[in-house]
Amino acid sequence: MPNPSAVAANDYDLGEAYVMKRREIFGICFVVLVGLFAAATIVLSERRPSASVDGHDHGSHEHEGHSHAGHSCGSGPHGGKILTEGELTVELAIHENGSAPHFRAYCSEKGKPIDPRDITVAVEITRLGERVSKFHLVPDKEFLFSSEEVEHPHSFEVKVTAHHKGESVEWEYWQIQERLEFSPTIRSKMGIETDEAGPRTIASLLRLPGEVAFNADKVYHIVPRVAGVVLDACKELGHPVKKGETIAVIDSRELAEARSKYLVAFEREKLARYNFERAERLWEKQTIAEKEFLTAQKAFLEEKIELSSSARKLMAMGATEEEIASLPSQPMSELTRYEIRAASDGVVVQKHLAPGEWVKEDAEIYMIADLSDVWVEVTVYAADLKRVRVGQKATVSSDLAGLRESGEVSYVGPVVGEDSRTAKARIVIPNPDGTWKPGLFVQVALTDGEITVPVAVKKDALQTHKDQPVVFVNFGDEFEPRPIRTGRTDGRHVEVVKGLAPGESYVCSNSFLLKAELGKQGISHQH
Repeated sequence: MPNPSAVAANDYDLGEAYVMKRREIFGICFVVLVGLFAAATIVLSERRPSASVDGHDHGSHEHEGHSHAGHSCGSGPHGGKILTEGELTVELAIHENGSAPHFRAYCSEKGKPIDPRDITVAVEITRLGERVSKFHLVPDKEFLFSSEEVEHPHSFEVKVTAHHKGESVEWEYWQIQERLEFSPTIRSKMGIETDEAGPRTIASLLRLPGEVAFNADKVYHIVPRVAGVVLDACKELGHPVKKGETIAVIDSRELAEARSKYLVAFEREKLARYNFERAERLWEKQTIAEKEFLTAQKAFLEEKIELSSSARKLMAMGATEEEIASLPSQPMSELTRYEIRAASDGVVVQKHLAPGEWVKEDAEIYMIADLSDVWVEVTVYAADLKRVRVGQKATVSSDLAGLRESGEVSYVGPVVGEDSRTAKARIVIPNPDGTWKPGLFVQVALTDGEITVPVAVKKDALQTHKDQPVVFVNFGDEFEPRPIRTGRTDGRHVEVVKGLAPGESYVCSNSFLLKAELGKQGISHQH
């Protein structure tokens, strides 16, 4: 039998050991928890907040980091950041009351204002992406100010340097405004995608309907100028013709009468010339009276005028000088024959005569067109008139005919049709092979500007914030709206004239979610 006293002693020792073990475990757990709490506190104190903090004249809150030389605290009477070191105080504010934002520094020593001319203040700001801007403040009556604009957003690390009485003081603090932070996981769930800003060719195209037409400057309407009966129609539709080539022959009594008058005048002038020359020789020998000489001279001049008048009438009927000069040597049977010649190279596009037909002097018997180039008549809607101009590059195409050609706008109509509410523009395109047929409907693409720009972003990236266009730039997990000035667009991309540098990352998809997030968090300020 075991000794009861020994058993009791052993049970007591085991219980005491168990209690001691539990105390050790609790102590270790307590130390671990205290360490975790301290670590979390340090991490949270070192993280920069995403809340909006600024130092504007209208008042705000800021997150600050102290420098070794000075310290900062609170907001001053001008709504700026109070920076102190010893007896020196500098209040740095961003003033934008109806003007471009700029820095203002109000300086004092022992509570008394310092003459702005007796102190030097410089400000250096570092934005997302390590973009550094420096501002050298110049004195005014009561403060120092920066002539350079402080662009939005006013979110950056600030470094202030002041020189006064031979000493330099520096302050550093953070001013965070309109900044968001998302992890890659959250970005993926939101569908937020980024791209790099960079150079791109921007082309804005205006598509309009058009129709191929004759070049009206190279269309020739042939009329006989004299009435008669058609003896021969030498050319048919589609036939090519050369300048000066005979295209029709007419038998004209009217032309015969005109030629006969010319021949009579020609013979009368020849006789009058002979009589005048004979009288002139006799008068020089003083064998006839002066009156007889003058009479011969007058008769010669009258016949000469009549001959010239007959020749001009024939020329009005289409005769050339060479043809008129050859009339006296032609047989009488040719007096009624009238050959009509082409005025230019081209193609017969209309024909209105046949052998045996009577034609009037003003009837259009042929139309000849030079088709080496053609016009494209473009229908321009009233809303698009401001986008169409002379000299504008254009592409004309026909999917049905498989044709495509480049040209430029040579004419824009000055009026808009009452019924159609459209105007006409014109493009001249080459047609050496005659493949562009007048009457063919075509599509016209006008290039409303085309240029390679240094920086462009996708159109979907643009948002409007504070009544100005912005894109959300991205650095790591941080995002903020960047005000930009836009330029050309082709409907898919937009040129960025100011505010974004090549290579910078921006949100190209679902950027509206970031704008909504700013609104929900109340980060945005109205200035």
